[in-house]
Parts: sequence; C-alpha cells; structure tokens
Amino acid sequence: MRKFPFESVTVETKKIGAYRNITSVEEAAEFLLTDWPARHGPTYLAARQVSLDTMEGTRTIDEARAAFIEAAKAADIFIREGN
Repeated sequence: MRKFPFESVTVETKKIGAYRNITSVEEAAEFLLTDWPARHGPTYLAARQVSLDTMEGTRTIDEARAAFIEAAKAADIFIREGN
C-alpha cells in the first residue's frame, strides 16, 4: 500500500501510444528515476527532489504532485489530471 497517495496524473511513457497513471509520490519518484524520457532540466530535477523530500517528511504530497505535473508538462508527456 502506498503511503503518499494523490489524485491520478496520466503521462505518456517511452513506448509510443502507451500511458501510465501515476497515483502516489512513490510512483512519481519511481517514474522520474526509471522511465523519464530526458533526465535533465530544472523542472525534472525539482520534481525528483520534491518527491524524495516528501517521502522524508519535509514537503507535502500536494507539492510533490504539482512538481510532477509541471515536469511532465515541460517534458511534453503530460496527458491529464484525474480519471
């Protein structure tokens, strides 16, 4: 069970036409570290750090979700929020 759930964020994966629903800070951090299309840039780095900070208890779930969405938009992989 995830400890830091949030409302889903749908992003495009590296596989063309494939999407993934991210529903927690843990999933966001995993996606950022393993499946992100380009591991560079200020929004990517910020989202990664905020996700890690949230799991350590120094940032909020809402901050992590917002940073993830901002990074996904910057990487042009953002599809939608919610179901």
